Amino acid sequence: MPVVRGGAVLGSLGLFTVLLGAALPLIDFFIVNVALPAIDTDLAAGPAMLELVVGGYGVAYAVLLVLGGRLGDTAGRRRLFLIGMAAFGVTSLACGLAPTAWTLVGARVAQGAAAALMLPQVLATIQATTRGPRRARAMSLYGATAGLSMVLGQILGGVLVAADVAGSGWRSVFLVNVPVVVLGLVLAARHVPETRSERPASLDVPGTLLLALTLVSLLLPLTEGRATGWPLWTRVSLAVFPLAAAAFHRTEHRADRLGRTPLVPPSLLRLESLRRGLMMVAPFSIGFSGFMFVVAVALQQGLRMGPVSAGLALVPMAAAFFAASLAGPRLVDRYGSRVVTAGGVLQAAGLLVLLYTVRSGWPDPGPAALAPGVALAGLGQGLQLPVLMRLMLSDVPADRAGVGGGVMVTTQQSALALGVATLGSLFLALVPSVGMRDALAVTLLVQLGLIALTTLLSLRLPRVMR
Repeated sequence: MPVVRGGAVLGSLGLFTVLLGAALPLIDFFIVNVALPAIDTDLAAGPAMLELVVGGYGVAYAVLLVLGGRLGDTAGRRRLFLIGMAAFGVTSLACGLAPTAWTLVGARVAQGAAAALMLPQVLATIQATTRGPRRARAMSLYGATAGLSMVLGQILGGVLVAADVAGSGWRSVFLVNVPVVVLGLVLAARHVPETRSERPASLDVPGTLLLALTLVSLLLPLTEGRATGWPLWTRVSLAVFPLAAAAFHRTEHRADRLGRTPLVPPSLLRLESLRRGLMMVAPFSIGFSGFMFVVAVALQQGLRMGPVSAGLALVPMAAAFFAASLAGPRLVDRYGSRVVTAGGVLQAAGLLVLLYTVRSGWPDPGPAALAPGVALAGLGQGLQLPVLMRLMLSDVPADRAGVGGGVMVTTQQSALALGVATLGSLFLALVPSVGMRDALAVTLLVQLGLIALTTLLSLRLPRVMR
């Protein structure tokens, strides 16, 4: 059982605070998409550096998430949440004041590391301080916050860049975090109870290093390869990936057999709910992040929208996602996991409508013409992601909540980074030869394939969900 200081439970303000902590890292993953052209102009960054501004954050975030969860289980989740949030504020300030492209990349990597300390504590705190219907509601709100943050990040980025607050331009997309972090720290100190595992495990140093090597050897070359012309180091790194993954797998199983506590306990992955949920959230997240990146480029460079118009074009998606997230728990109580299947069908229908709109109306469709497709896609996404997140942690023991949350979010974050690297690279590679309209169409068709996969996998979920 977890240790909860004073027997406290997570109240409404505490839940709001940890959800704020969950929103910040995801908003910042996507907020830069609309700001990239302005960053390029101001810092003369170039394509490879811009890829690192996005990818450096994502890789650092993904690599350290499980370790962040383990540290929270051991040292106290509120303590790590406060440290991570404070570090996120400092690194956001460093991003906003960066004088050069390399400085910005370094600050973004540090910002991703800070996010990895903060985010696992959110899920672990919810798991440790809520029970029954309160936990189901809190997990549904977490899933809604995660999905909505990914859309709102791009909308907020467009508004802030165009507003050019006090002449700050793109820098405001990072500086806006600072007052939010100050508010979060005050609320967390007062309203988030301290919890930790009753039997904290020692750090799994070999597992941590091998997981880091596995993720870096895959995500970094895929992020940088297209922009740098696939130099030798990218090919060597990709060749290292399967070897590192196999070594990590063997190391974790060996530690488990010897009675130690591995970084990712194999027993967790034997939980059917977690395993099946991970198998679905990976393709979902690859498609989601790839779509958001590609749409940001296509709207600004292909349809010649300004940053505000490009952001506002996604408002129907955010609104539909939010509505579906609110309705999701009631629908799940009535229809079970088939809500996820229905969400996949609706998301696919939305992409087909969007594909038709793009093909028939290019280069003239504005936000109004795009609204039906993006709204339908958002509705489908809102019926999937919150339910999947609730499902994945439903059977994870409370004393392993930090590790379980870290595994789930690492999978999601790695898939988000992979989506930008793969679908983004596919889109950008096709543009010179077939044009932006057809490149966008091909990318949407690839995402439709990923949606079909998640929809088919959803048929294997247990019909009744706790």
